[in-house]
Amino acid sequence: QLQLVESGGGLVHHGGSLRLSCEASGFTLAYYAIGWFRQAPGKEREGVSCISRSGGSTNYADSVKGRFTISRDNAKNTVYLQMNSLKPEDTAVYYCAAFSSLGLGYCSGYAGEYDYWGQGAQVTVSS
Repeated sequence: QLQLVESGGGLVHHGGSLRLSCEASGFTLAYYAIGWFRQAPGKEREGVSCISRSGGSTNYADSVKGRFTISRDNAKNTVYLQMNSLKPEDTAVYYCAAFSSLGLGYCSGYAGEYDYWGQGAQVTVSS
């Protein structure tokens, strides 16, 4: 069974850091581009970051540039999202997602391209 499992969420104070992990099971993550998305209460889901199969291409939403870093360890079948200088407006449920990509250097911020989704991890930043 193909599955993505997020971990590492929690409660942190304004300015703090968290690292989210997204571990794949049932498939080889190296063949997939990965995206992180988030959804806050009452708001639409938004793309946060994505990383290509090779890890050589990454993209970030303007709201997180310079604070978040996406990375992957294909040997561990895991993708990470390091979140620093967290703000209360970062509070949301964070989801990782995967789509099979032929290109090594491509990823997407469009949720519709993604085939597999994790269950989500809650991140709460207190002011």
